[in-house]
Amino acid sequence: MTPAARNILLLAAAACANLALLTAASHAPLWGALPAVLLFSLSNNTMFSLLHECVHGVFAAGKKGGRGRLNEWCGRLAAAWFPTGLSVQRVFHLTHHRNNRSPSEQFDILHEGDVLWLKYAQWYAIYTGVYWPVSVLGVLLYALTPRFLRRALVRAFGRRGGVQTGADDYIGALDRLGMSARLEVFGAAAWQLFWAWALDWTWGGWLACYAAFGFVWSSLQYTDHAFSPPDCKNGAWNLAVPRLLRLVFLNYHLHLTHHRHPELPWYELFRRPARGPRFTDVWLACLRGPRRIEDFPRFTERDIV
Repeated sequence: MTPAARNILLLAAAACANLALLTAASHAPLWGALPAVLLFSLSNNTMFSLLHECVHGVFAAGKKGGRGRLNEWCGRLAAAWFPTGLSVQRVFHLTHHRNNRSPSEQFDILHEGDVLWLKYAQWYAIYTGVYWPVSVLGVLLYALTPRFLRRALVRAFGRRGGVQTGADDYIGALDRLGMSARLEVFGAAAWQLFWAWALDWTWGGWLACYAAFGFVWSSLQYTDHAFSPPDCKNGAWNLAVPRLLRLVFLNYHLHLTHHRHPELPWYELFRRPARGPRFTDVWLACLRGPRRIEDFPRFTERDIV
C-alpha cells in the first residue's frame, strides 16, 4: 500500500468513526453516549493530524513532489471536521513554524511589560480547552468580516498585547489570503450542517463531543512547546506517551523531530526520535501557569516508546 493510499484509508476511517460517534452521542443512552464522546476526542485528533499532513503537503504529494490536488482536497475534508479551512490552517501553522519560540510565541515566559491579565487568560484558555471554540469562532469571523475589523482587533490588544499574543502575525497572515480561503470556511460549515441534518445530531451530543475533542486538542497544542528552549527549530519536545496513543495521534507528540524536519511525513518521524519528557510531566507543570525563564522547570528525559 502506498503512503497516500494509507493516509486516504485513515482519513476515511476517521471520518466514519466521527460520523458514528457524533450520532451515538446524540441518540444513545448515557452509558453509550459517554464512551462515544471520549472516543471522538481521539478520532477527531487523528483527523487533525491528517490535516497537519495536508498543511505540509506530505499527505499525498503531487507529480513533482509538491502539494497535489489530492492533498488539497483531502485537506479540505479533514479541515471540515475541525471545523476550519485548509488555507487558514496552513497560513497559521506555517506562521507558527517561522515564529516558533520568538517573542510572539513565548506564551510560557513572563516578560517585563507583559499585559498580565491577557497573558494568563490566553494561557488558561489553552489548558481548559477554550482555545478550540475561540479558534473556530475566529475563523468564522474572518470569513464574515472585512479586513478593517480584524485590524481594529489588533489595535484593541495594544502594541504589547499584539506581540505577546501573536495577534499581529496571525491576523496579518489572514489578510494575505484570497476569497478561496473564505469559501473553504463556508464549505466546512456546510459540511457540519449537512451531517447534523442528515443524521439528526442534537446540539447536546455535538457540543459534548467537540468539548472533549477541544480539551484534548487544545492541551496538546502548547504542551509540546512549553518551557522548551527559545529556539525556532529546537524549541519543542518529543513527548513520551504510550505507543497506542502516539499512533492515534500519528506521532504528533514527536514534535521536536517535526520542527527539525517539517518535510517528513508522520510515519517517518519515529526514525529520528530524540529523547524527551513525559507528556504528563510537562502538562502538569503547565497548570501552574507561565513563569520567568530562569524559573522554568527542568524535565527528566524519557525513552520515546
